Amino acid sequence: MKDLFIADLHLNDKQPEIYQRFKFFLDDKARYARALYILGDLFEYYLGDDAKIGVIQQVANDLDELSEKYQTKCYFMAGNRDFLLGQRFNNSLILLEDSTVVELNEKRLILTHADALCTDDVEYQKIRRQLRDSQWQQWFLSQTISERIAFAQKARMQSQQHTQSAESQIMDVNQQAVDDLFDCHHASLMLHGHTHRPGFHQTQTENETRSRMVLGDWHFQSSCIEHFKGNFQLITH
Repeated sequence: MKDLFIADLHLNDKQPEIYQRFKFFLDDKARYARALYILGDLFEYYLGDDAKIGVIQQVANDLDELSEKYQTKCYFMAGNRDFLLGQRFNNSLILLEDSTVVELNEKRLILTHADALCTDDVEYQKIRRQLRDSQWQQWFLSQTISERIAFAQKARMQSQQHTQSAESQIMDVNQQAVDDLFDCHHASLMLHGHTHRPGFHQTQTENETRSRMVLGDWHFQSSCIEHFKGNFQLITH
């Protein structure tokens, strides 16, 4: 059976067409897979497990059905938009820490959302450290849902302005950060999202060939990587 990897759907109530692509993917591919790995930014923003409304609740139900009815194991790794997603979102979802290593066909594969690897974007990394701080998260979750929505909308606008003004290369992963992660986990395969730049990349060291596989976003089409018997394939529809 196949393993499927997706990221960067940015699901939200204002773009129902993205959810429709996701639902078709679940019915067409995921129900026949051994495992589905969601590597962050499943939602445009996620305000806490007590704020499951609209498409968020629908997706929770869909993943429950996928896991319970079709026995597809569902894994989730937080991205920079849905880092507050916790176990109360969906009891059948298996939560992964960023930079988790899984064994596929006796090979070590690093899974990461990859925003932490964009180290050239110094301004973003400062914000990321704040948002991942447990005390900040506790304060944020103590706010009313309407206050959290207002914060998320303002943060989204600031993020768009930063993306538009920043140089293109700093929005991508830093090669030294990638190499360091390979070295840390003693692996030669890596799969990630975040950059919205789908493709396969190889680098050569003295001892091995390293492969980095990048998922695409879902704004205009679906994007997934399929693994079957040691082979990886990037598929878009």
